[in-house]
Amino acid sequence: MDNSHGHARWIGVACLGITALGWGLNWPFMKLLLRELPPLSARGLAGVTASLILAIVALSRHERLSVPREVVPRLLLATFTNVIAWMGFGTVAMKWVSVSEGALLAYTMPIWATLFAWPLLGMRPTLRNIVSLCLGIIGIVILFGGEGFSFTYEKLAGASLALSAAILFALGNVLNRAPIPVPPVALVAWQVGLGCLAMLIFGLLFEKPDFQAVSFTGWALIGYMTIIPMGVCYLTWFETLRRLPPATASTGMLMVPVIGVVSAALVVGEPLGIREVLAMAFTLGGVTLALQRS
Repeated sequence: MDNSHGHARWIGVACLGITALGWGLNWPFMKLLLRELPPLSARGLAGVTASLILAIVALSRHERLSVPREVVPRLLLATFTNVIAWMGFGTVAMKWVSVSEGALLAYTMPIWATLFAWPLLGMRPTLRNIVSLCLGIIGIVILFGGEGFSFTYEKLAGASLALSAAILFALGNVLNRAPIPVPPVALVAWQVGLGCLAMLIFGLLFEKPDFQAVSFTGWALIGYMTIIPMGVCYLTWFETLRRLPPATASTGMLMVPVIGVVSAALVVGEPLGIREVLAMAFTLGGVTLALQRS
C-alpha cells in the first residue's frame, strides 16, 4: 500500500511539473506571438481550437457534455472569471507590461481570494493573511518602483488589466466554491470554448487580425498554446489534483511565474536582475502564506 501511495505521489509530482512548465513557458511565448497577432484574436483562436480537442478528449473518457439548465448561470460566471478575465485581460495586458510584471501581478490571486472570503464567506483574515498581503504589495512596489512609478498610459493600462485578471479570478473562486456538476474535462471545454469564442468574435470585429501575415513561427506558437497549455496541461493538472493534496498542488503552481520570468529572460530578452528576483521573492512569499491554512 505504501509503495502504491508513493508511486501515485510521484506521478502527481511529475504531472505538477509538466503543468507548471507548460503554463510557465506560455508567458514568453505569448509575448512573442503578440508581435504578429493582436491579443484577443490570438488567444481566441487557440482557445476555440483547444476546446474542440478537449471536448473530444472528454467524450473519449465517457464524460457527458450536457450541462444542467440550473447551473448555466454559474457556468457563465465561471467562464467570465476563469477565461475572459483571467486569459483575456491577462493576454491584453501583455501588450504593455513585461512578463515579470504580468505574471507576478496575475499570481497575486490567492491574496485577493483571502480578502474576498471575509465579506462574502465570513472568514476573517488572520495575521498570516495580513502579512501575506503586505509581502505581496512590497513585491509589486519593488517591481514597478524601479522606474520611479513614472507610469505611461500603456503601462498603467497593462498593470490594471493584469491586476484585474487576478482579482476577478479570485472573486470567481470565492463565489463559485460549490463544484459545478459537470465532469472536469467537459467543464474546461465549455468554459474555454465559450470564453475564447467571445474573444475571437470580438477580435475579428475590432482587432482586424491579418492571419495571412503570420509567420511559421507564429503558427507554431499558436499550435503550442492550443495543444500544451490549454490541452495537455489541463489534463495533467487534473491528475495532479487527483494524486496530491490541494495545498501541495496550489503551492507548487508558484513555479509557473518563476518559470515564466526566467524563460522570458532567455526567450524574449527581458531583464532578470536583483529587482525582479526580489519582487518574485516578496510577491510569491506572500502568495505562499495566503495558500497556507491556519
